Amino acid sequence: MAGELPEFYFRVRENGATVFRVDTENRQRRIDMSEIAVVNVKNGQIKPHGEHELTPDEMEVIQDWMNERIAVMETRAIDDIYRAVDYLNLTTHWAQTRADEEQLEDVTDGLLLAMHDLRTVLVRKKADRLLKGDG
Repeated sequence: MAGELPEFYFRVRENGATVFRVDTENRQRRIDMSEIAVVNVKNGQIKPHGEHELTPDEMEVIQDWMNERIAVMETRAIDDIYRAVDYLNLTTHWAQTRADEEQLEDVTDGLLLAMHDLRTVLVRKKADRLLKGDG
């Protein structure tokens, strides 16, 4: 049925989620959510909540969610990097065409240090890849 709620709800947190079982099969037809676990995508931990023992089906749903979440986070991370390249180009255009001296004075040192740091890391990583024969 199109309007049915999922059996589980994942309240996203910084490093994972709190997992709830969703129940609408009660007398009042209210939505009840019972916390069943906390998951950490950084270290792969799945901790049952309180006295709840996770069933194999619950573990499978949670593991599937964790795998999907990791993929989403990886996609977002690389998308953020591509966006940063765009911002650098936009910043260059701004500095060249629209920024006044006071604005440039405010941002130049921070930008130069950040770009120097980034360049140093990128050059070192590129050299490592070339030495390994990967690039």
